[in-house]
Amino acid sequence: MKIRKADVISAVLFAALAAGIIPHGPRAGLFAPAALAQNSGERVVSGTVLSEASQAVPGATVFLQDEKTKTIRSYTSIANGHFYFAQVNKAKDFDLWAEKDGKKSAVKTVSSWDARTDFISDLKLK
Repeated sequence: MKIRKADVISAVLFAALAAGIIPHGPRAGLFAPAALAQNSGERVVSGTVLSEASQAVPGATVFLQDEKTKTIRSYTSIANGHFYFAQVNKAKDFDLWAEKDGKKSAVKTVSSWDARTDFISDLKLK
């Protein structure tokens, strides 16, 4: 008996539907479970504020701005230049930058497409 490729694919798809691995129905959407798993939950955003000479900068203000609502969280870097934001929603996009004494770092994006639970980035003041 010869097994056709189409029959195998049909059987695998049926089993996946029956097991609930593949969503079905009008609101299922293509690859919905993968998309939801990637950006659900929270992450930590942290790093170090650095001078142009790559030295740690204590006392810099680090900003984390929600791109949609424009709400801002801030943190003052500690003695070794480190900053830390906990409970950052993985389903939202944020802008991240630092400022001190009239100098500002480049703005970095913390993207909802990035599945990392720990987003670590250095911010260099210019």
